[in-house]
Amino acid sequence: MALRTRTLSRIGKALLAPALALGATVGLAAAPASAAVWNSCDQWGNTSLGGYTLYNNIWGGGAGSQCIWANSGTNWGVWANHPNTGGIKSYPNSKKVINKSITSLGSLNSDYNVTVPSSGAYNTSYDVWDTDHDYEIMLWVNYNGAVGALGDYQGNVTLGGHNWNVHKGRVYRSNGTYWDVFSFLRTADSTSGSVQILPVLKWLKDTKGWMGNETIGDVQFGFEVTSSSGGLNFQTNNLTVSSS
Repeated sequence: MALRTRTLSRIGKALLAPALALGATVGLAAAPASAAVWNSCDQWGNTSLGGYTLYNNIWGGGAGSQCIWANSGTNWGVWANHPNTGGIKSYPNSKKVINKSITSLGSLNSDYNVTVPSSGAYNTSYDVWDTDHDYEIMLWVNYNGAVGALGDYQGNVTLGGHNWNVHKGRVYRSNGTYWDVFSFLRTADSTSGSVQILPVLKWLKDTKGWMGNETIGDVQFGFEVTSSSGGLNFQTNNLTVSSS
């Protein structure tokens, strides 16, 4: 089971913490042979490329070294060396801002193609947030090792071109407020494909009544890494997020 505090940094912790250089020489050596247009081993390293924002985002306790590189906002990767201990260490990701309400969206689609290791503990996932950060919708397209979704199992559903096991949980902030987390775990691992995200949002809103007509702030896609002892490579070969 993933820690309840696993998502705290994804709603602004990076803006509050200082940068921390981590394993620069080793990490950058693991990047592709072709020179990347951007790379960083800073804990909160980030940049914007072609309408996407990239984050290194090493936020969990007991993390090791991690470096991110990018040829573009849609072609990037991470070398991570996190110890084989419990708790999520990082969520390196690429983010596309949407800022449209669910009912005003005509479509919200994404294509993905990744290369992931056969060892380690991680998931490859979309992380969709509303602008108020009251709701977090995670779509796990593949996962490996000792990882699990937050909250209780709610059943199985086919939406957006995929079959998912659904979990519903809640994360409490230090001030007593909270946000709800809806996790959709693909029943068979996939390293490439297309996801229609809007049907998932409409199912949560209209079929289940678990949230209202929220304004979707951004769609993130990346790797939630729990352990990658010895150093592992995670690569996004291609990613597109589009809305209308």
